[in-house]
Amino acid sequence: MTAPFIRPLGHALGAMLLLSTALPASVLAAEQEDQKSEAARRAEENTARPPIEEQAQPSKGHVTVEGQRIDYTATPGTLTLRNDAGEPIASMFYVAYTADNRGEASDRPVTFIFNGGPGSSSMWLHMGSFGPVRVDTPTDRAQPPAPFSLGPNHESLIDTTDLVFLDAIGTGLSRPLGKAEGPEFWGVDQDIDAFAKGIQRYLSITRRWNSPKILLGESYGTLRAAGLVNELQNRGVQMNGVILLSSILNYGIRNPGYDRLYVTYLPSYAATAWYHNRLADRPARLEPFLDEVREFARGPYLAALAKGDDLSDAERNRIASRMAAYTGLSPEFLLRNDLRVDLNRFRKELMRDQSRTVGRLDSRFTGIDVDEAGDGPQYDPADTAISGAYTAAINSYLFGTLGYKTELQYRPNFYREISSRWDQSHTPPDGGWGRMTAANTALDLARAMRINPHLQVLSLNGYYDMATPFFGAEYDLKHMQLDPSLRGNLTFRYYKSGHMIYIRPEAMTALRRDLVDFYKKAAP
Repeated sequence: MTAPFIRPLGHALGAMLLLSTALPASVLAAEQEDQKSEAARRAEENTARPPIEEQAQPSKGHVTVEGQRIDYTATPGTLTLRNDAGEPIASMFYVAYTADNRGEASDRPVTFIFNGGPGSSSMWLHMGSFGPVRVDTPTDRAQPPAPFSLGPNHESLIDTTDLVFLDAIGTGLSRPLGKAEGPEFWGVDQDIDAFAKGIQRYLSITRRWNSPKILLGESYGTLRAAGLVNELQNRGVQMNGVILLSSILNYGIRNPGYDRLYVTYLPSYAATAWYHNRLADRPARLEPFLDEVREFARGPYLAALAKGDDLSDAERNRIASRMAAYTGLSPEFLLRNDLRVDLNRFRKELMRDQSRTVGRLDSRFTGIDVDEAGDGPQYDPADTAISGAYTAAINSYLFGTLGYKTELQYRPNFYREISSRWDQSHTPPDGGWGRMTAANTALDLARAMRINPHLQVLSLNGYYDMATPFFGAEYDLKHMQLDPSLRGNLTFRYYKSGHMIYIRPEAMTALRRDLVDFYKKAAP
């Protein structure tokens, strides 16, 4: 059937080629340009674009928290960010939960919540933590395939605070507008500016300027929150509190050649070894054991690393022996690594004899590699164990339950495009040292606490989090050089969970209790 059509088509193409060679080059160029313009126009017409006009699509819901029914309004929508000239530059997507019939809105706290990445949407906190709905991933093992369990969240904070989940530009349903492009928002200071604009806009359109205001960031979102609270206060937005969930505030210590990162990881290594029963003399309780490891890490271990090549063989062997007792690694392995064990090497080595690796986001999870002799794990079993459930949950909930209408596809993350192009530099609040090549927004947070002595800060930490180790959060926050009168405004809480503390049911219950107590102080 196809043969008769081949020859006429060939003749037609030949005729077209002969005709094209007879036309002037300028005419051909013009025709080609017209074709390109037409193709671009059609592509633009068929491309899903974010709205310039702000969207709000509210619906009603209810949830029972502490035995009390809470009626609420769920509002997915967009905030249009504008530059100083008033031109639209970005559409920031949010989902807000506001309790109904709970008194004056201005009296209720409003909490702005976001994940990090850089390049992550706020899907994780939205679907797993404090909103009125939650996807259930209760174990430290990979979840079975769909259908997943998405239902009421009886540990929600909606009884205590209104909640606004925000997606960073380029993630979720947040996109640049007009002439603006993604990289204009992809950097420490650029991102802080976008979130400040978004929060100010939300306060204006909902008339919440006089409400108590809290920031809650997770992971890189803590670095954002620490810088954002200072920027908001510079703009006259007085804040009540900052909640830092699984913190990383100082990227500088992660540069090659610095020993501090190895020190901050050691207690997390010890917690992981304790959990997986890899210690020769395993203590009965975790917390007193970690206090001992902290003292060793900030004392003999730090001092030994500081000596560099001047460290004697005898002292090197003593330190390796102590580290082995705390981490479950052999002294020989520790010596071969010059007492400086990279995270990926630890994750691979700890359970190598069982052909298992441990997770990065949550070291309770274990994985299986094809190559048992490798230098590091081939994937993060904590990430892969729950990603499918969260991705299904956000899409099912947004576009099904809430019925949100958009032509855009929800991006749970946009890591590949954003992370490699992220501008890590940051201008510190005093500007005395010029622009940092790697941000440390603990300096911004310290300034915010000094100029607002009522600002409350809560640091939430998982013992099995090896993405943002708890000892690193302690170091950053305890080096803010706070006046003694302000130190009581900083509180630490700890949980036997990982980076996403809330995925463990027992930890989630304790987490809610600690947060309710925090709100009593920050927004009485």
